[in-house]
Amino acid sequence: MFEFYWPWMGMLLLAPLLVHMLWPRFHRPGEEQPLEGRRTTLLHPAIQRLEKSFHGKRPGTAIASRLHAILLGLLWVTLTLAAMRPQWLEPFTETKTEGYDLMLAVDTSRSMTARDFSRDARPVSRMQVVRGVMGRFIEKRAGDRVGLIVFGNQAFVLSPLTFDLRAVRGILDDVDPGMAGNATAMGDAIGLAVKKLRERPEGSRVLLLITDGESTAGLIPPLKAARLAAREGVRIYAIGVGSNKQEVMVRGVDGQYRSETDIGLDEATLKQLSELTGGAYFRATNTRALEEISQRISTLEKSEAKSHTVLIPRPLYRWPLGATLLVLLALGLFPEGRIRLPERRDANA
Repeated sequence: MFEFYWPWMGMLLLAPLLVHMLWPRFHRPGEEQPLEGRRTTLLHPAIQRLEKSFHGKRPGTAIASRLHAILLGLLWVTLTLAAMRPQWLEPFTETKTEGYDLMLAVDTSRSMTARDFSRDARPVSRMQVVRGVMGRFIEKRAGDRVGLIVFGNQAFVLSPLTFDLRAVRGILDDVDPGMAGNATAMGDAIGLAVKKLRERPEGSRVLLLITDGESTAGLIPPLKAARLAAREGVRIYAIGVGSNKQEVMVRGVDGQYRSETDIGLDEATLKQLSELTGGAYFRATNTRALEEISQRISTLEKSEAKSHTVLIPRPLYRWPLGATLLVLLALGLFPEGRIRLPERRDANA
């Protein structure tokens, strides 16, 4: 978009006209003056003929005078345009995202190896499904800080809160059941997440707790940790994974899968700690359900982006100034509209 920064300077275009109208009038050469007041300073026997010779018009004088006036007018116009400071405004859009601080706590107990989910008609473990679904969930959280905690016998921070979603996704892909022990320290995981999230701005603290069983280890009871989270303004979204089968195939210490009785989810506790913190509890009995849950959470805790567009000026005064220099050059080469030629010296002089 084009504009003048000082458009009011355009009033200078009227200055020559005002000067012409208001400045005291002088008699131009050739105009008759009143007899009284005329002074003759040159005594010459043929004064009339001398005056006539000086006042005679040479060919092209009228055109030359008009050209000279046009050049002077162009000079004033270009100087005025430069004084008006022409500029081109380039729009620049700045997007400010009010993101969330999401801490993902994943249960890595041995029961997460249970193959009671399916993908493309093939049985897969709970951990494989969690890695895939939650990995895609992380990639969609542009503008948010995301961290990763794993918990088994104890809770550990694998990734602090960061904007580098690709790095968090890569760390999540390497999470394996049993890496933090075979038990489930759910309360410790919540307490560790609260410790990391309490340093973040209020209203943006969110914990996603993913587990497939009940708390069997740790120093802090889950409900006590949930009350601490509620006091610190941390919302907990609990996701219980696992089918309703009584018998599931679980990987043993030797790496072989054996049929074991599934202890099941402590859904009552998960619902309580979610309600205490203003979050929600979801149950994922299959891959599709977990996909839908991740989409629901993305909708509930959606980042808000605000766009602000500013116009960055790019000065264009150089162009009228350049035109001014060309006009000045033309005035120098054609004084009074006539080309300037070197004077010829008389050879006999």
